[in-house]
Amino acid sequence: MHPLEIEHRRIRLLHRVPPAIKLLVALGLVTTTAMLPRRPDALYWWPAALLGVLWLLSGMPLLYTIRRLLLFEFFIVGIGLMSLLAPASKDLFLSAFMKSNLCIFAMLLLTWTTPFPDILQELRRARLPAVMITTLALMSRYLPVLAEESARMQRARASRTFSRQHRLAWRNLANITAQLFIRSADRAERIYLAMCARGWK
Repeated sequence: MHPLEIEHRRIRLLHRVPPAIKLLVALGLVTTTAMLPRRPDALYWWPAALLGVLWLLSGMPLLYTIRRLLLFEFFIVGIGLMSLLAPASKDLFLSAFMKSNLCIFAMLLLTWTTPFPDILQELRRARLPAVMITTLALMSRYLPVLAEESARMQRARASRTFSRQHRLAWRNLANITAQLFIRSADRAERIYLAMCARGWK
């Protein structure tokens, strides 16, 4: 991240709020949203309005927000489609879709305004299991590594492919995904063995 962008984030009001308060507010918003009625009504506007105000105070760019929300839409729509099997499926689909987006938006605001190590520190103070905190820390550490590995594999594949057919592109993407999964499993096993060799339990 550019230093000017980091400094811009620091001077925002919401970034100066203690992490514990932001974590409690985010969890409260998620819990309240999850308990909303199973059919959309006026109550859905309250968390949406509060999140809108917090978004304005956070300074999170609109394009960044849209891109991050779109990353989760596949899973959100999948959850909503599962509700179509139940009676009054249309209302359940809409409520599940709205609730999921509101909860994801709340988590985006939390992670944008709070460094991840601070979130882990607050979770540690809340006496969450150490295994869970360690898993989250390792995930945060190695997600950029996996993203870099995926980009390197895509560049290598593109340098050896001269066809622009969409069918071939999807097949290459499937191959890259499978290879990345295998490499991730191997890397995880090596990391675990290295941690055990250093006394981690």
